[in-house]
Parts: sequence; C-alpha cells; structure tokens
Amino acid sequence: MHKIVVYAIGGNALQNPLASNSSESAEVLARVMSDVVDLLESGWGVVLTHGNGPQVGHLMQLDENITHNMDEWVSATQGMIGHSLAINLDSILLKRRRPERTASIITRVEVDPEDAGFKLPTKPVGPILSDKVVMSVDWDIAETINGPRRVVASPMPMSVLDIEVIRKLVELRAVVICGGGGGIPVVKKDNHYAGVPAVIDKDRLSALIAIKLNANALIISTAVDSVKTGFGTENEISHRKLTLDECEEYMELGEFPKGSMGPKIGSLMEASLHNPSLTAILCQPGDALKSLRGEAGTTIVVK
Repeated sequence: MHKIVVYAIGGNALQNPLASNSSESAEVLARVMSDVVDLLESGWGVVLTHGNGPQVGHLMQLDENITHNMDEWVSATQGMIGHSLAINLDSILLKRRRPERTASIITRVEVDPEDAGFKLPTKPVGPILSDKVVMSVDWDIAETINGPRRVVASPMPMSVLDIEVIRKLVELRAVVICGGGGGIPVVKKDNHYAGVPAVIDKDRLSALIAIKLNANALIISTAVDSVKTGFGTENEISHRKLTLDECEEYMELGEFPKGSMGPKIGSLMEASLHNPSLTAILCQPGDALKSLRGEAGTTIVVK
C-alpha cells in the first residue's frame, strides 16, 4: 500500500475568478496543484479536502428567494469546486503523462443532533441580510460588525458516510477530492439521514478523514508559512516543530485563536494523538514536499 497524505486547501485559495483578488487566488491554486503533482511524483497517494466559505456566501447571495437549505448549498459548492479542481488537475496530469486521474466525492458527514453548537449557533454564513429578509425568515441571526447575518451551528464531525468509497478510490490510485466545506452535515433520525443547517470545520473533518484512512500525513495549507507565536509583534517566533504539550500550552496562553489558527492546530493535534506515526504539518501552498522533509512549515510531533 502506498503512502497516503490528506491535503487541506483553504476556501480563499478557490475564490470566484470574477473576484477582485482572482489573480492572487489563481497563484495560490497553482502552488496547490504543484504540491499535488510533486507528492504524486514522490510516491504519495493524495486526498484533497477544501474549504468553501466564499463560494457558499456568493451562492446564498444569489438565492434571493431563500429556496435552498444550508446542506444543499454545501453540496452545490462541493460539486462546483470539485469539478474545477478535477479538470485543472486532470489537465496537468495529462500533460505530465501521469497515470492518475481525479475523483470528486460529494461527502456527507454525520454530526450529533445534541452537539452543543446547535443550542447556541455562532458561525456566520452568507451575506449581510436586509431588514425584509430578517423579518421574513425563521433563522438564528446575529449582528456582526457589517450588519445582520445568519448564524448556524459548527458541530464536531462524528463519522464520514462515504469513507469506504474514498478508501477504495485511494487504493485505485485516484486523487480524491472530498470533504468540501467540512462535508454536508447530516443527522441520523431513526433509520434515515437528514441534512441540517450547520457548517463543519474543514480542518476538523480533514483530521477525521486522515484518522479513518490511517493516512501517513496530514497537511493543512494556509496563508502563513509556519505556526507562529507572538504573531504580529516584535516577539514573533516561527516554529519548525512543536510537541503536543507545547501546542497545549500555547493554546492556553491564547496564542492560537478559535477563529483562525486554533482549529488548525487542534486538528493536527487530534490526528497526531490518534496516530502517533502520522506526520502532521501546517505550511503554505507550494511547500508540501519541503515540509515533509522538515525544511519548511511546522510539524506537530507527539514528544
């Protein structure tokens, strides 16, 4: 069995090409594609997960009649982004005369209906809402710095309904694109599943997929080149390696905020705890292979 890496891409790397920062997004995506090809050429099997925040927000803004459920929007963006990634990557693989091809999986993820997040939804989704919409919908709404927005739960992922399909495709040496936007959140009711209005953290799901596949590495790519403490201050330090104990200590000191670096570090820690032989890395797109060699990024180690 070949080595498996789960590689997580942020949603901001996949912005709408009509957006104002499309050239920057295209450059980031090119570095991601380069990482994937480098990993394949080094003998790794690759599973790609991705964010979808900007894309979901854009589609929800177009849905003036509020006709779709949250889980349907996550599903829609999984298909859109999966297609975009697949057609780009297949074209590159064809030019390189590599044998691999891509497979995009609409990924459903079971969450606990009793998860604390459902009792107090805090995750903003979609556009700023007009007074008319606020008065006409039965949503949880919170006032943000820019105006009222819908908020939903962000429950922890329990299981991936499609994990065995993903596993089989990996065995067939496909580059699997899955887990988009943290997966489509569903709950089990009696003998059937139902979608729920929620957003699962993409990095938490990436860690769960890495654990379930018994992957050899989990790479979370982000805008910074490494994990930093004292970020933005004169005492800023970049870390090439951090132990689980050090991560825990920095968490308690507030170095990794919940809204940014916290879930990424927590996800890498979770994967390492479940599989101490797994290589858990945070790096910027383009640095995947160098990070696996310990020459870039930050590696989370058990001790």
